[in-house]
Amino acid sequence: MTYQSMPKVEIHHHIEGAAPPKFIASLAREKNIDISRIFDADGNYAYAGFAEFLSTYEAACEPLTGPQEFYRLTKAILEEAAEHGVVYLETFISPDFCGGGDVSAWRDYVAAIEQAATEAERDAGITLRGIATAVRHFGPDNAKASSRCAAETKGDFITGFGMGGAETHLRPRDFAYAYDMAREAGLQLTCHAGEWGGSDMVAETIHDLGVNRIGHGIHVMQDPKLVAEAVEKDIVFEVCPGSNVSLGAVTGWDAHPIAAMRDAGLKVTVSTDDPPFFHTTMTNEFTMLSNTFGWDTADFDALNQTALEAAYCDDETRAKIAKKLGKVT
Repeated sequence: MTYQSMPKVEIHHHIEGAAPPKFIASLAREKNIDISRIFDADGNYAYAGFAEFLSTYEAACEPLTGPQEFYRLTKAILEEAAEHGVVYLETFISPDFCGGGDVSAWRDYVAAIEQAATEAERDAGITLRGIATAVRHFGPDNAKASSRCAAETKGDFITGFGMGGAETHLRPRDFAYAYDMAREAGLQLTCHAGEWGGSDMVAETIHDLGVNRIGHGIHVMQDPKLVAEAVEKDIVFEVCPGSNVSLGAVTGWDAHPIAAMRDAGLKVTVSTDDPPFFHTTMTNEFTMLSNTFGWDTADFDALNQTALEAAYCDDETRAKIAKKLGKVT
């Protein structure tokens, strides 16, 4: 069975990390920027291990020099996602890569991305919302600037604040100020944790940052008491199996804990993270989960429902997406 036409909800996705390599290579040529080192002989992104992935990711952002480039990028990303049945997508957008943390510049980038999203919703039926995202290894001061950008643009489109990057750089409490700012602005909160760090990193992220979603979070399973706490607190885990396999966070699909997480009562969702980097799509994620764990449309309906309930959108949007999934709320 193919799952390509099945409607899907995706809530862990990086806008820069979703840039098709051909798009970035073409844009680099337009701007006479030499980033040929980040591509392999077939034109795919080239890296070995997580640290090199981060440097390749940041290099791929170099040609994205202004709002118009992000407009074009957003259009390309949403067209491709819609081809794989995605009807609702939340994407992480970093103020560091969109105006360098300057609020005025950030507004221009957000406006361009939102314009592209509006056109894609009209033309392809896919709805986009943005989560302003700090880059952890850029440090707490940059995170504060990113949070300020998020707070200043909080609305129908920018609905959340999060943090990605090198998870083992500092501790969650070092970024508490940025999260407090975002919380006071009324933004929903998520954070990457438990992808490379252990269950202690997940625990500290929940306790010190007050998030209601965890990006990845697969190492929560190291601590049964934390699992029980996460279940009690209705923490939602934005799991990205293909990413975890590709980067070596797990040894293979059959070693991925997502099925065990579900069995333990945790709320899990499925996303692509940075799809071209990991040679994946939402269709591929569903197919591999079906092949590995025997999951079927009922399981994927449940995952979609969990993702929709956890989505950082208003009730009107949630009801609209529910209809596309064949559900009524």
